[in-house]
Amino acid sequence: MSEPIRWDVVVIGGGGAGLAAAVSAAEAGASVVLFESEPELGGSTQLSAGMFTAAGTSVQAGLGIEDSPERFFQHYMDLNAWMLKPGLVAAFCEHAGPTLEWLTGLGVKIPATTSRNAHMPGLCRAGVEDVWRGHVPSDQGYGLVQALTAAARRHRVEVVPNTRVRRLLVSGGAVVGVVADGLEVRAGAVVVASGGFARDPELLARHYPAALAAGDDLFVVAAPGSRGDHLRFGEQVGASVAGDGWGLLLPTAYFQRLHHWQSGFPPASRIYVNGNGRRFMDEDASYAVSGGIIEAQGGPVWAVFDERARRSLPPGYAHWDADAVLREADAGRTARADTVEELAATIGVPAPALAATVRRWNDELPAGTDTEFLRHHSLAAKGVTEPLEPIDTPPFYAARTLPAELVCTHAGLEIDADAAVLDRRGAVVPGLFAAGEAGAGVLGPRYVGGGNAIANALTMGRIAGRNAAHQTQRGATS
Repeated sequence: MSEPIRWDVVVIGGGGAGLAAAVSAAEAGASVVLFESEPELGGSTQLSAGMFTAAGTSVQAGLGIEDSPERFFQHYMDLNAWMLKPGLVAAFCEHAGPTLEWLTGLGVKIPATTSRNAHMPGLCRAGVEDVWRGHVPSDQGYGLVQALTAAARRHRVEVVPNTRVRRLLVSGGAVVGVVADGLEVRAGAVVVASGGFARDPELLARHYPAALAAGDDLFVVAAPGSRGDHLRFGEQVGASVAGDGWGLLLPTAYFQRLHHWQSGFPPASRIYVNGNGRRFMDEDASYAVSGGIIEAQGGPVWAVFDERARRSLPPGYAHWDADAVLREADAGRTARADTVEELAATIGVPAPALAATVRRWNDELPAGTDTEFLRHHSLAAKGVTEPLEPIDTPPFYAARTLPAELVCTHAGLEIDADAAVLDRRGAVVPGLFAAGEAGAGVLGPRYVGGGNAIANALTMGRIAGRNAAHQTQRGATS
């Protein structure tokens, strides 16, 4: 009988976390095999804008911005109400910057210029941070994956696509390999980087039920491989699960079904109103906080805009397109009325309140200020310099808006600062590491902003791969 195949490190998953782990392990001298369940590498990272949040980087320095991992850590923990383990988050904040420099060394290009959005290369405002930390690469998430794939090839990482790891091999309480589609593969260490569970309704109901509250409006933009394999691996070894109830749902109009670069963007001249007919937020607030603000309204929220705003929508998008919105209104799904008062009656909010809300907005934003919610600051960060148009051209529209775009899930295998998986006692599971959505504890109750998931995946993936390689080397010499 032939001996099972033996590698130093097995990586499960070929998204950003898995590729970073594989390349880092190989750089440390380990022999590495990577199993990817899908036909191609990239996972959710390839579908993203590639924005990477980090502090104390050469890009920031090139723009004269002073920042540090310590400042990043304080902001990160404060935004998450200190509900994360400080040691793990401190390690992430400390290593995010060096990981970004590592990526640029692999060929990723991030110019030291000011960016106004997630699709413009350079440095932009990632979330609600006091210092801009959103690093946008020239070729988006695709560019990150291409650079990491090329590095994996240079370091002779064996990549096996279309092959799903079904279970871990465990001996004496230690993980010693995997079974991939019937093939037994032995290893000195295993890195789980298989993504989240956004594509599994049963796991959503158990670990992130808030996503299902969107009902039929819910749509998922995570990679097809986000099936929760990491949680099933964890059950084999009694791993602790962290991050229950946490994830990222982006606020969208009810009719959106694709990521915004395919669905399009709502008109700038719009207001969000609650069941009282009152405006309650900066409509351009970061999705680090906007979903929570909308949920706190306790009922339906509406995006209100006028005919001029509808006609101003750029063509070519699937949903936020002038003709598409008109079809929704003709079908009676988007509210439409000739006056603001009639619109209020249609959506069931107090007419005097909605009329007063629209008047206040028209008195301020077209003049360039927003004394209530300071939206002019958010617009300036996006490079909007022209005053917004007033909402005064009938007919008027209202589209129901809610957190319904599921981007990522945060519940996964609890890890420590070395990306080692912990069991339910808090002890390290020998031979097992995790990163990205699969390794929980960095992504918290509040998504810090654009680039949070990518930075987590690549930074903790790099840490996981490096430590997996070192464990293998220690085992070989002990």
